[in-house]
Amino acid sequence: MAELAPGDLAPDFELPRDGGGTVSLKEFAGRPVVLYFYPKDNTTGCTAEAIDFTALAPEFEKKGAVVIGMSADPVKSHDKFIAKHGLTVILASDEDAKVMTDYGVWREKSMYGRTFLGVVRTTFLIGPDGHIVNIWDKVKVKGHAQEVLDAVAGLGDI
Repeated sequence: MAELAPGDLAPDFELPRDGGGTVSLKEFAGRPVVLYFYPKDNTTGCTAEAIDFTALAPEFEKKGAVVIGMSADPVKSHDKFIAKHGLTVILASDEDAKVMTDYGVWREKSMYGRTFLGVVRTTFLIGPDGHIVNIWDKVKVKGHAQEVLDAVAGLGDI
């Protein structure tokens, strides 16, 4: 798949989510969606990112936006992650990495001299019309959730 860019229609998905059931992009049509991809539940950076988005969740809600985190972890792991840290964001489970591949965030990575496929921490801001407004690639966690909230605020009233 070609790399996604601002202005492109965001690929729809329907995946299992925390607490049971499914989550899809189309169920939030007409609202901004923050879709953040992260490597693994209960790791340092991923935990900090989820806690930061949770802390700002009321502000995202005031702007009409929904926040969805996605990783390859199973729902059971997401449920434990949420319980352990009091998270309020939606966590979607993409165990076969299909959606992450569609979004171009499942890429070759290298660590300690070995290469492997994995998630590159990336956030997409999807506008109420379903088109990508902004992409943050290779995200550094500190201050990121606030930066995304500022971008949502820049969309104006929906």
